[in-house]
Amino acid sequence: QTTLAHIIANSSKKNGTRFVTLSATSAKTNDVRDVISQAQNEKRLFKRKTILFIDEIHRFNKSQQDTFLPHVECGTVTLIGATTENPSFQVNAALLSRCRVIVLEKLSVEAMEAILMRAVRSLGVQVLGQGDQHGSSATGSSSESSEFPVYIEKKALNTLAYLCDGDARTGLNGLQLAVQARLAVGKTTPLNITKGGSADGILITEEDVKEGLQRSHILYDRAGEEHYNCISALHKSMRGSDENASLYWLARMLEGGEDPLYVARRLVRFASEDIGLADPLALTQAVAAYQGCHFIGMPECEVILAQCVVYFARAPKSIEVYRAYGNVKECLRMHTGPLPPVPLHLRNAPTRLMKNLGYGKGYKYNPMYKEPVEQDYLPEELKGTDFFKEQKT
Repeated sequence: QTTLAHIIANSSKKNGTRFVTLSATSAKTNDVRDVISQAQNEKRLFKRKTILFIDEIHRFNKSQQDTFLPHVECGTVTLIGATTENPSFQVNAALLSRCRVIVLEKLSVEAMEAILMRAVRSLGVQVLGQGDQHGSSATGSSSESSEFPVYIEKKALNTLAYLCDGDARTGLNGLQLAVQARLAVGKTTPLNITKGGSADGILITEEDVKEGLQRSHILYDRAGEEHYNCISALHKSMRGSDENASLYWLARMLEGGEDPLYVARRLVRFASEDIGLADPLALTQAVAAYQGCHFIGMPECEVILAQCVVYFARAPKSIEVYRAYGNVKECLRMHTGPLPPVPLHLRNAPTRLMKNLGYGKGYKYNPMYKEPVEQDYLPEELKGTDFFKEQKT
């Protein structure tokens, strides 16, 4: 995001536009007002536009964000905000409606491989092809930081591109750590790098890359298909009351670097979707597990999630509420025309006018009656509907 801001800055300077950068982590409201005041003077006196870039804009609270509203509205400044959070939750709706949201996606594996290949060439590290036994035609020149040439397996680069989760900084840092660690050890490996010949060199393998990233698994991608495969397997294992499989898939995710709060949120959903009223305490267990994970984090919270997962696997299952609510949604979707109004006797009547219009008239306050109260609560068009019965398709 910041790199894009610098690109915009360089381009805007050529067009005579001012580019001002502030960071919401350190800037105050007075700093913003000073920038806006300067922008007003530049626009009035020199007809010069101002682009204001706010890094980590979500760190400004709602009232601070309101400072931008009138000036963005009248064009005093062109606001560019960068945030790693969801702007729908962290940025004022009024400010958000005046901006265009551009989502920066994670880099693809192919793009990461290109970046890493460029990096190893600049480091003078040679790449060994995947089909060779520690030997092939290599690219790049020998590393000047070692008396022996440094090589890296093509498979190691592929693994690094896969594990860094689309983050170029993580990938480059992992590559740097792997190279530095191998150079520090200084252990050489016999390599067949030419036809009929061999030489000693320092080889960086897939294991070195994994150690540099401090990851123990390669078959887990927090943002890719494996992420959804594993959470689906955990969900189905708990639904099938297989406590052993449930623990396995939980460990597979946590040991692969999954966010424990993500797992905890899925457990909260499972508590109502699959267990429901068969064990109402399941929801309490799930919420408590989420709070526990939030309090202490990994690795201490892993046993909290394990306890919750086993509890859910052993618990009785019921989809009664889940299915009934689905039937209600289907009823609303299939309704034609305006939705039926709330019956008058169920309406609130806080004013005299509403009372005169009949709001709340005839309503029977149930706790005042010892015997069951005969009273309708659904609109007239839905009278007698039972959403807990299987709906016809």
